[in-house]
Amino acid sequence: MMEEFENERRKQISVRRSIMDYSMGVLFTLLGLLFLVHDKLGFELGTHRSFALDMVFGTMCVLYGVWRIYRGYKKNYFN
Repeated sequence: MMEEFENERRKQISVRRSIMDYSMGVLFTLLGLLFLVHDKLGFELGTHRSFALDMVFGTMCVLYGVWRIYRGYKKNYFN
């Protein structure tokens, strides 16, 4: 009885965490893409910004977003 409850609880936590990982992964990926292509879209993100810094930060955001999506896909939270 207690083992069934614990398994159901872990399943619920796993689903919630994977949804959070998917949503945060998409958010970070979109933010990274915004930093990578903002000059081509024709708007400024601020004054006195370095192009190289935008590229580094955008790349890091995209990589982190893809990693969060992968982690949500694997659902390997309790191992």
